[in-house]
Amino acid sequence: MPETIVVTAPNWLGDALMALPAIGAVRHHHPEVRLVVAARPSLAAVFHMVSGSDDVVAREAGGGWLGAAAWRADSEALARLRAGVAILLPNSFRSAWTVRRAGIRERWGYAAEWRTPLLTRAIRKPRRPVHQADYYTALVSALGMPLAGERLRLIVSDELRTRAATVLARRGDDAAVLVGMAPGAAYGGAKKWPPERFARAARLLHDRQGVVSVLVGSPADRDASRRIDGGPAVVDLVGETDLPLLVGLMTRFSAFVTNDSGAMHLAAAAGLPVTAIFGPTNERGTAPLASASPSAAPHAILTGDAWCRPCMLRECPFDHRCMTSIEPQRVSAAVERQIDVLKGQSRGE
Repeated sequence: MPETIVVTAPNWLGDALMALPAIGAVRHHHPEVRLVVAARPSLAAVFHMVSGSDDVVAREAGGGWLGAAAWRADSEALARLRAGVAILLPNSFRSAWTVRRAGIRERWGYAAEWRTPLLTRAIRKPRRPVHQADYYTALVSALGMPLAGERLRLIVSDELRTRAATVLARRGDDAAVLVGMAPGAAYGGAKKWPPERFARAARLLHDRQGVVSVLVGSPADRDASRRIDGGPAVVDLVGETDLPLLVGLMTRFSAFVTNDSGAMHLAAAAGLPVTAIFGPTNERGTAPLASASPSAAPHAILTGDAWCRPCMLRECPFDHRCMTSIEPQRVSAAVERQIDVLKGQSRGE
């Protein structure tokens, strides 16, 4: 094995976090090498928090087929690593082209996107649909690195924990129990549980358990959060956090309620029990990964009663019944069960 292996990470937050078991397998089988993760700038901060990686290099975002300057910058950054092997988790032609132009001798990945001639080891993709995490682990397993060892985890610094505590204190929070809620989803409107239902679930949790729900998300999610009128049951931090601070906040949460989104996978990676609401997308392919701790409260995967799901459409052409058939009481009950598990653990039960 060479002194340095570079793994190019998937481009979306959720996919990148579902790739952690595969990256962990590389780390386990080659503990002696320098392991570098190449990720988009928006994800580089998250990979800096991941145990097991020795370094992170940011790849240029965007550019598409016409972004010659971005492609060239990627190749130059990768060339400076002097890596002997590149493992390509994305299926894109661009990822293969840039590592070849960087002069990395061994280039391993799935045969896809007309890039096979650029690879030195081209692996056939799984023939049947699998969970996205299994898709990535199947690749590294075929490369001689089957899943083994401890799963990589997010390491939260004391500085981040202090930043999170300061933000919550500034908003006047003194609740004993906090639950995170992510009302957004980048894929499209069909993936979003209605905001008024998030509000109702937050009020139920507040009335029954004294829970304060903290809304989180990107600036693009502000329209949804503004429609969540939960009164004292809700603190709205949507658009006010970067990804590292969001992870810091998650250390203060007891549970997390979310659509199928990157935030869902971030919460799972941070060790939170997740209540995940799936509508048009397929929970068999992108459900949050189970906690590595056998004592952790299990995730709750909630789906609606709709003959047409999973349709994978961005917008619903009908009545959105896959989401509207999921009642707030069902969500709040799932969260309460998770909180009860945590309370039992604190009492030593």
